[in-house]
This record gives sequence, C-alpha cells and structure tokens, in this order.
Amino acid sequence: MKGHRFLKFEEGADGKSKFDQLLDIFMQMLTYTNGDVSEALNWMNEIDRKFELTDSEYGMGDFIDDLKERGYISEDPEKGNISITPKTEQSIRKRSLEEIFGKLRKTKSGNHQTFKPGVGDEINPETKPFQFGDTLEQIDFTESIRNAQINHGIERFQMHEDDLHIRETDFKTQTSTVLMIDISHSMILYGEDRITPAKKVAMALSELITTKYPKDTLDIVVFGNDAWTVEIKELPYLQVGPYHTNTVAGIELAMELLRKRKNPNKQIFMITDGKPTCLKIGKRYYKNSFGIDRKIFSRCLNLAAQCKKLKIPITTFMIATDPYLQRFVTEFTETNNGKAFFASLDNLGAFIFRDFESGRRKTLY
Repeated sequence: MKGHRFLKFEEGADGKSKFDQLLDIFMQMLTYTNGDVSEALNWMNEIDRKFELTDSEYGMGDFIDDLKERGYISEDPEKGNISITPKTEQSIRKRSLEEIFGKLRKTKSGNHQTFKPGVGDEINPETKPFQFGDTLEQIDFTESIRNAQINHGIERFQMHEDDLHIRETDFKTQTSTVLMIDISHSMILYGEDRITPAKKVAMALSELITTKYPKDTLDIVVFGNDAWTVEIKELPYLQVGPYHTNTVAGIELAMELLRKRKNPNKQIFMITDGKPTCLKIGKRYYKNSFGIDRKIFSRCLNLAAQCKKLKIPITTFMIATDPYLQRFVTEFTETNNGKAFFASLDNLGAFIFRDFESGRRKTLY
C-alpha cells in the first residue's frame, strides 16, 4: 500500500530555486554577523559542509556569482572588500518584517484611525450643514445643488449658504516614534545574543512604518555610555560595544527628537536588558554597575515624569527577569504612566507590534 507523501516538506517543494533557498540563509547570517559578508559566507560554507546545502549542479561559488550579478553584494576590485548593497539592506528589513509582523499590505498615508471626524484622507458617507470654518474642499456639490433646487425652485437657480452641505472625512492621526536600543555590553553577556532580536525588531518596525504608515516618523536611538541616532540603513551593522547603560542620555535624546516633531501623538519604545548604570556629568562619566544606583535612578525617574507631562508615553521592553530589575522597571513605568513588558527574545517582536498598533487608536492632546 502506498503511503502519504508530504510534498511541502520535500526539498524544493516550496517552489524556491536553490539560489532563493540559500539567499534566505544568507540574509539570516548577515543579521548575526552585523552585515559582514565575508563572515556570513564563511558560516554558510561551514553549514554547507555539515548539512549539504549545495550539490554538484549548484555550488557555493555559483551562489556568490549570482549574488554579485543580481546586485546583492559588491566587491571593491582594489581592496578586495565585499559589502552588501542598499538592495540587500532593504531586503533584510523586509524579511524581518515578514518574520516578526507577518505580511502587511502597503496603504496610503497616515492610517492611524481615531473615532473623531475631521480633515482627513478617507471620505465619510455622512453629510452635515456647512458651518463657518469648513473648507471648500469638503462641500458636497451634488447634495448642495439638490438642496438649492428644493429650497428655491428650479426655474431661477439660487444657492445660499444654508443650502451648502459638506461631506465629512475621517481624521487619521500621525505618530512620531523613537525606538531606543540598548547596545551595552550586557546585550551579549552570559552566552545569550540579545542584540540580534533587537535589531530584527528595529528593522521590521522601520519597514512597517515606511510601507504602511509613510507619514509617520521613526527615529532610532542607540545608547551605551552615550546616546546617538542611527539611520535605518545602518541597522544591519549595529553591534554592541564595551559600554555601560546610560538610559538617561537615551531618553534625553529621544525627547529632543520628539520635541521637533509636530505630530500630536508621540511615543518612546525602549528595548533594554538591564538597569541604568551610567551618567555623563560634564565631561565625566559616573558609573556604578553594582545594584541600582539612587543617583542614576532618580535622574531616570525625573525624565519619566517630564515625559508624562509632555504626554509622551514610554513603553519598556525588558529582556530580563531579575526581580530587582522588574522593581526598577515597575517604578519607572508608574512614574511615566507608560507600559512595561518583560519579554523573552522569542516574543519581543509580537509585543512591540501589538503595542505599536494599539497606540494609534488614541490621540494625545
């Protein structure tokens, strides 16, 4: 008797060519190697020797040639360096989006819906009498002409202000988001890679905003001893350093960026795995890695309170489960009236996606 054949689990049954199968692995390797092509290819060769990714028909050399021909990598003929191209950078972001958030279709501007009507992109079927302050673009001329004919007859056409009706549009909010990523040394300590999931989330979130919410803004801040911004295209290359955790510098920079944004909705997402351990006072770094330093913690709480006054909620994603760290995050969150998630590396993206989506359902004034 013939058994069942599970075709979708057979090699190549998903319809992907050998190049596409290897490309999926290559993109994953680039995230772990911080965009280092040579290291990623060395890893792939090791995996190939162990698991036989290639065969006699299509080898790793063929894959490298195809990467060059299709514009995924470029080689400097003078120095011999190989680097990824902007096409690859975008492809990594798209794959992160699909992996973490699922496939989302591109839509037009804005799309942060509220329950309030106003000037917006989407026409509402309801109409109402014209009032002072309504724009000419909102006038429903078909309804207005019909009203004029009813009110004044059709023999001598007249139209008064009382005849005018406007078509309401649904107001869609825009949101300015700052994503803070901890790049202190603890993000790779104890044999656990925490920076790679954080990078994937940042790349997925940036791709989500640029494709589905193009009128929104996203700034990415990394913080160690200091804090600075990075561009979206730099995310694949992001790596930790020999840094302490200057959370204060990160929040201060995030507040400065949001202060320049005109959107009424502003929010900060912070991904970290530890407590703040550093302050910069003048040109001197004040550091304390042992327990929770009250001097540093007080500065954090002051900034949390300032953000609350400015209606800037801070959502903290803590990739750690230490009880004393949870107490720190709890007090920090209560001061800001924000949110806190103690997320594992596996569900970090799902947490951020849910909170980002729910945040656009309210308008802050």
